Amino acid sequence: MIRTLAEINEKIERQTAVVWTVEELKARVLEVGVAQAAKQVDVVTTGTFEAMESSGAIINLGHTDPPIKIRQCWLDGVLAYSGFGAVDLYIGATQPCSHSGPGDLSMVDDSKADESVGQKGRDRGGGHVIADLIAGKPIHLQAIGQVTDCYPCPSFETTITTDTINQFYLFNPRNLYQNFIVGVNGGDRPLYTYLGPLQPRLGNAVYSNPGAISPLFNDPELQLIGIGSRIFLGGGTGYVSWEGTQHFPLQKRLPNQTPIGPAATLALIGDAKQMSPKWVKGCYFKSYGPSLMIGVGIPLPVLSEAVVERCAVQDQDLVAPVVDFSIPRRVRPTFGLVSYAQLKSGRITLEGRSVRSAPLASIYLSRQVALELKQWIEAGTFTLTEPVAPIPSDRTFRAQDRWSPQVSLD
Repeated sequence: MIRTLAEINEKIERQTAVVWTVEELKARVLEVGVAQAAKQVDVVTTGTFEAMESSGAIINLGHTDPPIKIRQCWLDGVLAYSGFGAVDLYIGATQPCSHSGPGDLSMVDDSKADESVGQKGRDRGGGHVIADLIAGKPIHLQAIGQVTDCYPCPSFETTITTDTINQFYLFNPRNLYQNFIVGVNGGDRPLYTYLGPLQPRLGNAVYSNPGAISPLFNDPELQLIGIGSRIFLGGGTGYVSWEGTQHFPLQKRLPNQTPIGPAATLALIGDAKQMSPKWVKGCYFKSYGPSLMIGVGIPLPVLSEAVVERCAVQDQDLVAPVVDFSIPRRVRPTFGLVSYAQLKSGRITLEGRSVRSAPLASIYLSRQVALELKQWIEAGTFTLTEPVAPIPSDRTFRAQDRWSPQVSLD
């Protein structure tokens, strides 16, 4: 059985395409087998809703009168990067609130952030600003300019909303980990991490990936997903723009080709003005910092039986490494591999003891992402795109080591 993407898109436009969520497909395969299921379905939808801290937004403000060349800027007290166009900004999801503003811009000093930011501000960051803009809320802006002949304005203060700015789009350098780690704490004090609190003496285990419904587990070698693939991003239409940072497709893999730890990642882009606050939410990890929860869904065209065979993978067929965060090193000891079926049961066994486990991702909302994307495709409003280039499959993973430059006596 062979289909083309053009044939599937024709069916989508006629609203005759058969679309299943990936959970529906897995259940169907158990009933009728891979071959029969492949004959029945045209598109499979996947989804996740999880913290994706390597995310951010590009914002163009439009020019002031007189014009300003912004060189420092805060959005609701959160520093935005301004080192390119005169009124272009990039705000990162994990950038913390650095001052309580408004106030005298000349006196803003990020080194004194703890003195000027209240508790509410400390629990807030770039992810919250992005989510608030998407929700239509007003954001206070303070800017300091570099005075030049063509940009004479020294400073600027206003309130912006998504309707008063030009471009506002998410550009996320690293989203959709194909797999990730399970965090535990073998030490004697609580640890506050990007997975949330880890209780001492193996008090809990936290995993971030939703497992068998996650997009990249169902296309493990990225044969269907590439640069230019149209996706569900934050409740709007987005695209795969490049490989993600820390993309590591050479990770060790099981016979089913799924990785045993962090592997492929994707860079994503999409118009934030079309997104929904339901699917983009700012969050804060105690004693770690702010981040952004995003719903991402990827449709997989059923071009052959092999697509269905890959999508039939179950949680018991997927594993992740259990990593001890109490060792403050780049490479930490592990307690081996556990399956996602074990993780989702709520308990895993480590060194003979039962440890409670919980997901950082919302399994419920991950399912809802796949369902909403399915509804878009069934309604004929979302067609699939052919990638313009593949995601590289040969990237190695490099780390950095401290070093002292040698002084030449020549």
